[in-house]
Amino acid sequence: MAQVQTTLSTTEIERLTALARELRREVLIMTTEAGSGHPTSSMSAVEILVALYFGGILRYDPAQPRWPDRDRFIMSKGHAAPILYAVLAEAGYFPKEQLRTLRQLGSPLEGHPNMRRLPGVEASTGSLGQGLSIGLGHALAARLEGRSYHVYVLLGDGEIEEGQVWEAAMAAAHSRVGNLVAIVDHNRYQQTTGVASVTDPLSYADKWRAFGWKVDEVDGHDLVAVHQALRFATAFEDGPFAIIAHTVKGKGVRFLEQDFTWHGRAVPRDRLQQALEELG
Repeated sequence: MAQVQTTLSTTEIERLTALARELRREVLIMTTEAGSGHPTSSMSAVEILVALYFGGILRYDPAQPRWPDRDRFIMSKGHAAPILYAVLAEAGYFPKEQLRTLRQLGSPLEGHPNMRRLPGVEASTGSLGQGLSIGLGHALAARLEGRSYHVYVLLGDGEIEEGQVWEAAMAAAHSRVGNLVAIVDHNRYQQTTGVASVTDPLSYADKWRAFGWKVDEVDGHDLVAVHQALRFATAFEDGPFAIIAHTVKGKGVRFLEQDFTWHGRAVPRDRLQQALEELG
């Protein structure tokens, strides 16, 4: 079984909770500064990335971004790049001051992650539906090379309407890859409508199971629950593992939570302070 950090202490929970709040602030500030981006899709995924990167789950070394035995994280829902950038900066891949250059001409912090320009980015994503296929490729490469790293792929619930996702899911189960974890950020909305108007969210877990995956469902904003699910997924070696994380788009700021049309809009400067005060 893979060895990862066990349960979180009270001090660690407090530290990670404070970090999640700070990363949400960074997402809001950098997207407002840029005047564009996807803050709400980033904010729904905060606890997932915090537990993964800072809860002792993911193996990585910012000083060696291409360390062969590192675990891989792939942000398949590439429009949520702001939270990935905030996490990578916090982890030490590049200076935090660089976050203020989001989407600026010449900045490596592009609107979607570009693995050729920024250390810590494992895949260039944003054309939705491709991340799980990329993750499967990494997982199979580990098997061929005799390495023990794990691959974690974060997908959007709107994104999993893409057929390529299910082709990859089918292939992963057939190959019985025990080092691949798919995390579905189930925040209930895509760009123009609720996902329930297109697919049936209540069937997500059954669908993954039908494709041969081990499945867990969790409150995606409960750090302890998310951390536990990631521990179980990492330790499970008898095939691929899917986590359905129930989240809220724009989590932490009420006017963002209540209106899904903020999907591709930055908070304007005259409302930024209100949003930051709500976060605390």
